[in-house]
Amino acid sequence: MTWIAPVVDRVDPVGPADERTSLDSWLDYHRATLLMKCAGLTGEQVAQRPVPSSTLSLLGLVRHLADVEGVWFRLRFDGQQTDSHYWTLECPDGDFENAEAANAEADYATLLAEIDDCRKLVEGRSLDEAFTYGKEQIDCDLRWVYVHLIEEYARHNGHADLIRELVDGAVGE
Repeated sequence: MTWIAPVVDRVDPVGPADERTSLDSWLDYHRATLLMKCAGLTGEQVAQRPVPSSTLSLLGLVRHLADVEGVWFRLRFDGQQTDSHYWTLECPDGDFENAEAANAEADYATLLAEIDDCRKLVEGRSLDEAFTYGKEQIDCDLRWVYVHLIEEYARHNGHADLIRELVDGAVGE
């Protein structure tokens, strides 16, 4: 049986709202937007690279954002010792380069699990909670991570719009 990416309900961001509610709702909106771009497509279609000069695919974006969620929320913010799902030192673009149709369902599930884990991890934590990351010892807080993730999803959702149109002609939100 061929796997097909499920239909996703996307809820518009709330407003006016307090800062935390606004950040949560905008991040969830952009998470759902990426999943909507995959909805109804087969594993072969989400893995398709419609621009010959690029390794970008919807599946690559799903894989990339699973890693981004884990790196920023679990590794950097929470200090968990966790490995990337898809990239290695030998293949730093493995999230895109190694995206294969046969793994689409599992990769999609990995993103959903990361989103769920990250939601639980930040629940009740202060946006002002600070941390330091990297060899450069960069100071950051949870608020910055939220804004960065919203920006990361928003940028890649633009890519997803174009990829989806090239894969099957679907356009829209």
